[in-house]
Amino acid sequence: MTRPITLFTGQWADLPFEEVARLAGEWGFDGLEIACWGDHLDPNRGATDDDYIADRLEILKRNNLEVFTIANHLKGQAVCDDPIDARHRDILPDSVWGDGDPDGVRARAAEEMKNTARTAARLGAKTVTGFTGSSIWKYVAMFPPVAAELVEAGYRDFADRWNPILDVFDEVGVRFASETHPSEIHYDYWTTKAALDAIEHREAFGINWDPSHFVWQDLDSVGYLWDFQDRIYHVHAKDTKKRLNGRNGRLGSHLAWADPRRGWDFISVGHGDVPWEDAFRMLNAIGYEGPLSVEWEDAGMDRLIGAPEARAFVEKFSFDAPGSAFDAAFSTR
Repeated sequence: MTRPITLFTGQWADLPFEEVARLAGEWGFDGLEIACWGDHLDPNRGATDDDYIADRLEILKRNNLEVFTIANHLKGQAVCDDPIDARHRDILPDSVWGDGDPDGVRARAAEEMKNTARTAARLGAKTVTGFTGSSIWKYVAMFPPVAAELVEAGYRDFADRWNPILDVFDEVGVRFASETHPSEIHYDYWTTKAALDAIEHREAFGINWDPSHFVWQDLDSVGYLWDFQDRIYHVHAKDTKKRLNGRNGRLGSHLAWADPRRGWDFISVGHGDVPWEDAFRMLNAIGYEGPLSVEWEDAGMDRLIGAPEARAFVEKFSFDAPGSAFDAAFSTR
């Protein structure tokens, strides 16, 4: 079970796509999880332009890379979010933001997510990773008290907005791997169950498992793999380090990443608190054969040093299950 090791280009979108592909190829990555921002991939163009698709594939081939996954977190975030505000203006292109009217922003974001599925299929990628947004994340503190009906309405809103998008995913034979992440419709164990229930467990919708977001919430990321094993469509290799003490809190205190006063921060894979050996053993146990995608968000390490180091770490720990030889040996005992 040799799983491809890929680089998520989302945190590299300040560089031209050709440059990121060159670096990833030189570092020995098997492929890319291509972000739909910067100049890396335009899903609206990719949905119809044969020459554009051929150009992206040629760049990959020239650098001995494949595309296993494409990512559109930023536009997916706008599908369900409420409110739509200045934060979204900062992450959305003019084609989605338009005049900033919230209903229009959500509708245009949904159309781009449909085109993202079409572009993935034309590239030969079977999975799109991303965010869903959430109309009820603003209630997470549960004070002032939140009526159950408000929460239920949030999951209905998610289903109403995402089911038409997932219809297109079904049409083109691509799956959506939604990241379990604070600010999304599912951010922990129980909200994942609620989200799957809301869309009646349709197969087009699964999980992008990123354990870094489990650590600082004190969640069991390895047990989550077992319980949702049929929904693990993609894996992000990213780590988190907790620094909780009398001053540094779990919620981050509105402080920027890498600020030493925060109670946690993202860190290079292998340097944090994720139990990676247990995680890879569980990935073997559930039969996950998809990409292991390095997501670089360590503000304390130069990414040109850290990214190849992270690839080497993942390669070292992504050992295969024993396989048929082991089974055969023990069947004779």
